[in-house]
Amino acid sequence: MNDQNNFLVAIVLSLAVLLGWQFFVTEPRLEEERVRQQAEAAQQDNGSGSAVSPVQDAPQNDLANDLAAEIAPQAENGAPQVASAAVPAGFAAAPRLSVETPQLTGSIALMGARFDDLVLKAYGANADEDAPRQVLLQSEGQKGHWQAHHGFVAAPNSPITLPDEQTVWEHIAGSTLTPNTPVTLRHVTREGIVMTQEISVDENFMFTIKQRAQNKSDAAVTLYPFGQITRTGTPQLTDLFILHEGPIGFFGEEGLNEVDYDDLLSDGPVKKTATGGWLGMTDKYWAAALVPPQEAAFTGRFTGRTNGANAPIYRSDFLLAGETLAPGQSLSSTSRFFAGAKRVDLIDNYADDGVTRFDLLIDWGWFYFLTKPMFTALALFYSLLGNYGVAILLVTILIKLAFFPLANRSYETMAKMKKLQPRMVQIREMYKDDRQAQQQELMKIYREEKLNPLAGCLPILVQIPVFFSIYKVLFVTIDMRHQPFFGWVQDLSAPDPTSLFNLFGLLPYDVPSFLLIGIWPLIMGITMFVQMQMNPPPPDPIQARMFQILPIFFTFILAGFPAGLVIYWAWNNFLSLLQQGYIMRRHGVEIELLANLGFGRKSAQKGGSHDGSDQ
Repeated sequence: MNDQNNFLVAIVLSLAVLLGWQFFVTEPRLEEERVRQQAEAAQQDNGSGSAVSPVQDAPQNDLANDLAAEIAPQAENGAPQVASAAVPAGFAAAPRLSVETPQLTGSIALMGARFDDLVLKAYGANADEDAPRQVLLQSEGQKGHWQAHHGFVAAPNSPITLPDEQTVWEHIAGSTLTPNTPVTLRHVTREGIVMTQEISVDENFMFTIKQRAQNKSDAAVTLYPFGQITRTGTPQLTDLFILHEGPIGFFGEEGLNEVDYDDLLSDGPVKKTATGGWLGMTDKYWAAALVPPQEAAFTGRFTGRTNGANAPIYRSDFLLAGETLAPGQSLSSTSRFFAGAKRVDLIDNYADDGVTRFDLLIDWGWFYFLTKPMFTALALFYSLLGNYGVAILLVTILIKLAFFPLANRSYETMAKMKKLQPRMVQIREMYKDDRQAQQQELMKIYREEKLNPLAGCLPILVQIPVFFSIYKVLFVTIDMRHQPFFGWVQDLSAPDPTSLFNLFGLLPYDVPSFLLIGIWPLIMGITMFVQMQMNPPPPDPIQARMFQILPIFFTFILAGFPAGLVIYWAWNNFLSLLQQGYIMRRHGVEIELLANLGFGRKSAQKGGSHDGSDQ
């Protein structure tokens, strides 16, 4: 009786934890995500691609002025300084240079020579074809978006006046920036230093900035090439442990560095020196990254600062070594700037094209050796079949074949244990008051039959890393975003949109997100339940009852996971049922699903030591 009471208490507590998690954690996160998407859609509807007026959230002018002071090698007369990234007065009316590529549309502000207006053509706020396009770069008046600029800085006490945020650059070549037509900007300082920026772009998301400074003044000058990404305001984060969103960079031998926004505000700047690498900021699907010359040493830095009552300011920047130019000498520097979607094939191509470990811009996680091959397999089948859902089904079959020997041995053990079940029942009845003797007799059977009672756990243990790798792929790769399956599943990276509690849309009302128990989660739960009924029951009755509840528990838990993951699990369960059923019949074990479900009598109850030989 006490065991039954404990069992009921365990059920109540488990359901309480489950529903509490859904109501207090999952539901608020989903609501935040809906609000964020609605805000982005409204913002984009109001005119993406146009200049944005200065706002109160613009950073103060002195925020960028210490860039070089903190990261540059010290010059004799002090550290160099960089112009502010603030939105200056008159910015909205300043001229712009159009950007048009197969993947991007937008413009470059000639005031400050800044990248602050880019829209991704191929990606919408949701799966609808007419949804507003995804805005990536915007002026700092739009919180959470990036802007970037490149240039030269000089030693702080230098008398030269380099261009700042209010400097309007001269457009001297190229009409519109396209993959076939680069553009050139120029500025001449009062002292006669001629500075040019030749900007080109590929057909995707990588810009190349060739900077040149020619000293036509009467005195020597020391200049430091730099690049900088600025973000105003902390963006809405996914806030899950499996994904990093925030400042990120790869710094030569030191490797990958991931920094949280909160840590920058509380712990201060992060500074690294390296040769080869990149740095920037990343969201779940989008990123902006600076790529210094890979053969040159650079100092990179992540900073975060509060801005009074306004939104905080975050920066990723790099600074190259300074060079002193005598009159008549010139300095050139070429760097790259990535701004776009984190498509796996493109990111890998950039890595192959010389950007050191640029593939780590996508958060494959600690199980990179599993996650990346999993995506490669899915992408291969997608290229052949055009449907990632079908690709998941085929990859699951390949995984089952790869682990067939291991699973086969496990199911053979379970089949033999099923045959021995009547003997085990007799032993438990014979020694029901002596647990120690009962365990000794059971272990004797295991030794005689050369069985490992834990072997049945092997298929589950093998499935865990595969499950995680598929979950990771579905969650972090933009290639899976808004990819349909069939029927009602139009986004494999989102949960099944149907719900049992409105009869899958037949009843005219919406249900709370924690009650979105869709068709595919139910299929998964049913297949899991049926599979468990084919296994020999645990010797402990309380444990056996807990196993009966597990399918219900997992149905509720997985209902909020990506539909592609639930489809994988359901399909895997179905294949396991076929495999297990075949092995059990091969070993002469009767499959008693109906009896286990309470619709018939078990053969073991008909009398003694049935061994399945009547099969």
